Amino acid sequence: MIAQLKNVFGPEIPINVVDLGLIYLCQDEPLPDGTHRVEIKMSMTAPGCGMGDVLKEDARTAIQSVPGVSDIDIELVWDPPWSQDRMSDAARLQLGMY
Repeated sequence: MIAQLKNVFGPEIPINVVDLGLIYLCQDEPLPDGTHRVEIKMSMTAPGCGMGDVLKEDARTAIQSVPGVSDIDIELVWDPPWSQDRMSDAARLQLGMY
């Protein structure tokens, strides 16, 4: 799931949502019919970011491409607030934040 989410990029920053630290939870639950339910909690870099719905749908599309996934629940969360500390070292390096 995480590998698929690494294909989701914000429109303003050329770094995927995983390395930006926007994915707070990605949980896979097997269902009785052999398929899987995926729960994702993600945030944005700022509460006023207007791209939340777009990134949620991009994440949904990425996860739907995983075989066996039958249900996806994606929620935008604001607690804890996102900070640059959530970014991966690679993301910080790419943005020149060292």
